[in-house]
Amino acid sequence: MLDTRRLRVLVEVAREGSFSAAAEALGYTQPAVSRQIATLEAEVGAQLVRRVPQGAVLTDAGRLLVNRGEAILSTLASAEQELRQLAGLEGGRLRLASFASAAASVMPIAIACFRERYPAVELEILMADPVESLPRLRSGELDLALWHEAFDDGEDVAGIELVPLFEDPMYVVMPVGHPLAGEPALELARFAGEPWMLATTDTCPDSRLFLRACHAAGFEPQIAFQNDDYPAIVGFVAAGVGVALIPDMVSRGIRDDVVVRALDPAPPPRPISAAVPADYCSPPATAMLEVLREVSQSWVAQRSELAVA
Repeated sequence: MLDTRRLRVLVEVAREGSFSAAAEALGYTQPAVSRQIATLEAEVGAQLVRRVPQGAVLTDAGRLLVNRGEAILSTLASAEQELRQLAGLEGGRLRLASFASAAASVMPIAIACFRERYPAVELEILMADPVESLPRLRSGELDLALWHEAFDDGEDVAGIELVPLFEDPMYVVMPVGHPLAGEPALELARFAGEPWMLATTDTCPDSRLFLRACHAAGFEPQIAFQNDDYPAIVGFVAAGVGVALIPDMVSRGIRDDVVVRALDPAPPPRPISAAVPADYCSPPATAMLEVLREVSQSWVAQRSELAVA
């Protein structure tokens, strides 16, 4: 395999027309240039340079190697520049996934902040729940995914690192005029006889949190409607079909024909995390993690100002 340093010396000899001028341009001694050329000739098995009174001229083999070498060195220089840009976030790509309620709340804030700081990084955004984004992270199709699920002991998380961001409280939502809407304090068990709107148990971890909370409160909920679209769930609640648990992400900016209340004791919150491949976190993904931490702190700080009664 050709040594690119010796190839660079040959190109410089061709450009300058002599060993001494090439040595000066490269910051070498003339004997060092001569040794590099001699070693390169031994490697390729052909004479590359002829010494003449006017300096040095290339042989046919030397011209062929210089022509190819200039292209090789140019490609290497471009690759080095792109690597520097990637490390400095002056280029590159970030492929990330967000579940729906985060995409309607914290993720747009994070993306706007990221684009302001790193406008040269290309962003690709996918809507996906953890059941879909986990395999894509493992396969290398994604660099980062927002997560809203706690792993159980023994669950297979090989190849994935979770970076905790914040906890997302769950509130009960009921139609305006519901008999319990004005109660001073509410327990989940007070809604044991209500029809419930629930996320799909197969795909959404929120439903598993809800079912565990109901069982802890001593009842099996009556499920009237299941859908992974929280606006649809709230719409059914507003129509008087039943009640539901919704996360803080969804409760902010809620429509005015429903009532949102905190429960005491509170149901388990959703653990919001960022998931990245365990073996490699790209510079853009690392930068996005920092942005998400900042946005998460601000999001939680605003919660006290928007506290649900």
